[in-house]
This record gives sequence, C-alpha cells and structure tokens, in this order.
Amino acid sequence: MDDQTNYGDDFVTITDEEGNSYELERVSEEDIELGDKVYRAFLPVGETEDDYYEMILFRVVEEDGEELLETIEDEEEMEKVYQIFMDRLFEEDEDE
Repeated sequence: MDDQTNYGDDFVTITDEEGNSYELERVSEEDIELGDKVYRAFLPVGETEDDYYEMILFRVVEEDGEELLETIEDEEEMEKVYQIFMDRLFEEDEDE
C-alpha cells in the first residue's frame, strides 16, 4: 500500500498501487510486536453490517519520521501475526 491518510486513531484511508482508495477501521488499539517489527490490524469499512470481511494486517514502518503501513508479503510472517491478533481478540472477548 502506498499512501495512508489518518482520520482519527481508528480509521485510515489507504491507496493501492493502482490508485484505488479503501477506508479501514483499526481492529485494536494495541499493536503487535514480533521481533523488532510492529504490526497493526484493520477491517474494511463496509456499507452494511451484513458484509463479511477478513482482517487485513500491515507492518508499521517509519519513513522520514512518518508511520506508514506496509503489506506483509511473507506467508509465514503473516500467519504468526494473524495468530497473535486472534489470540488477543479472544482474550479481550473473555474479559468482557
């Protein structure tokens, strides 16, 4: 993903390489740290509550003092991060 526009802490709009923009809502206020990398999870903002979307994971990188979201290309890395986010989400549900 090339570009990120912030709308508060919970929403971002990203633009892909083809110029398509997508609005995403952050899943959790907590980032995941794995090794020396930081990750963030989002869900696409849908038109209706009936829409089903999968969680989208990004690696957070800093470039020129600005946080950017980077696509995770490595499947093994993606699986590890996904599992950590899912474990944390289920922990939060059990605490409520």
